[in-house]
Amino acid sequence: MPKHLSLMALAAAAALSGCSLIPNYERPAAPVPAAYTQAAAEGASSAIAWRDYFTDPRLQQLIDLALTNNRDLRIATLNLEQARAQFQIQRSALFPSVGGIASANRGNNQITGDLGSTFTAGLAISAWEIDFFGRINSLKEAALAQYLATDEGRKAYELTLVTSVAQGWLTLIADEELLDISRRTVETRKESIKLAKLRFDAGFASELDYRQAESLTESALATFAQQQRQRALDENALALLLGQQVPTDILASITGTKLASVAPMADIPAGLPSDLLVRRPDIRAAEQQLISANANIGAARAAFFPSISLTAQYGSVSNELSNLFKSGTWGFNVGPTLNLPIFTAGRLSANLASAKAAREIAVAQYEKSIQTGFKEVSDALAGRTTLAEQARAQAAQAEAERKRFYLSDLRYRNGVASYLDLLDAQRSLFALEQADVQVRLAQQLNQINLYKALGGGWSEASLGKQEVTNR
Repeated sequence: MPKHLSLMALAAAAALSGCSLIPNYERPAAPVPAAYTQAAAEGASSAIAWRDYFTDPRLQQLIDLALTNNRDLRIATLNLEQARAQFQIQRSALFPSVGGIASANRGNNQITGDLGSTFTAGLAISAWEIDFFGRINSLKEAALAQYLATDEGRKAYELTLVTSVAQGWLTLIADEELLDISRRTVETRKESIKLAKLRFDAGFASELDYRQAESLTESALATFAQQQRQRALDENALALLLGQQVPTDILASITGTKLASVAPMADIPAGLPSDLLVRRPDIRAAEQQLISANANIGAARAAFFPSISLTAQYGSVSNELSNLFKSGTWGFNVGPTLNLPIFTAGRLSANLASAKAAREIAVAQYEKSIQTGFKEVSDALAGRTTLAEQARAQAAQAEAERKRFYLSDLRYRNGVASYLDLLDAQRSLFALEQADVQVRLAQQLNQINLYKALGGGWSEASLGKQEVTNR
């Protein structure tokens, strides 16, 4: 075959490859209501970078440490690199693989019987499959979607990491506030023991009052020990997120800090449920998995059709090494191979059925991710108003109980009231002060949960986004 005709044949074969049997992709309808029941539509929610949302410099420092050192995030990033490489491997199958060849043979000529040598050098294309029916391109599209899904998975973990560090930070502050309440309570109850002992020794009170004061003090000490243990556990949990120990200067700075003094987080509009489809990385990852499963159907369909592979060589052949590259020794050959599936014992049909089932699974997983996102936003919206009202009422009740305790203590010291009134006021105040801290912590954690449920936000720099080129 003349050289120019062979090149034309190769070009025509490449041009013919491009047919796709991938089903047309249509995004499934979101299986959730058009609006949240807990709040009216507030306009489309916009991405808020975590630095703009969490404004406390100490918390920003902790988040930076976590983004640098957290091992799970490092694994997610490496998984992304692996998925990128897998896509590039699959994409390379669309192009011929060209390599250099060289050989030297010495032996008897089968016709003349003379001893001689043959030298060969050149280029070769080995078994290049021409993608007539889009099988390789379908696999490439599936690999690309897997890469994009992995990238979204990394972003989802980054969002989880940022919010988890913020929650761990606020929990440590709440632990410190609870410990401060317990310290003050222990000191108050120790004073009550002294007073009860004096009154008992003077014959103004019974031993029962003294033993009740002693019991209440030991109860407060037990609670204090439990809170110290919980404080240590929460610090360890935060250190795991950071990938290192919490800096000592930051730990020292939270001593005496109260939740009420923490820099407030920005308020964000909930928008509509449809916003979640483009905002939440876990939903975007589920959709990319669906696109990948859809592309695999195209590859399974293409397997039913014939495949053509080309093998080509171009080089020089000579009986003398010194003449190997001289004029007249050059030549080429092209050899197409046709593979036509005739009998596969149902393997191709089963492979197509498996691909279709995988797509239906991916549809269900995508829909479930939307429903999960809708629930998480709805839960956070439900808590936003009710927790605020609960915190207000809890604080007012605690303040009233402080006044009650002051009056009960005054009445007892003056012998007007029984010790039971004072004990009841002490127990009630201690419980309410702790509950006040817990509900304010729940209120702030709920605000973080809403930020996460809405998809959070990143700046382009923090994403470290890698573009996939030459799709």
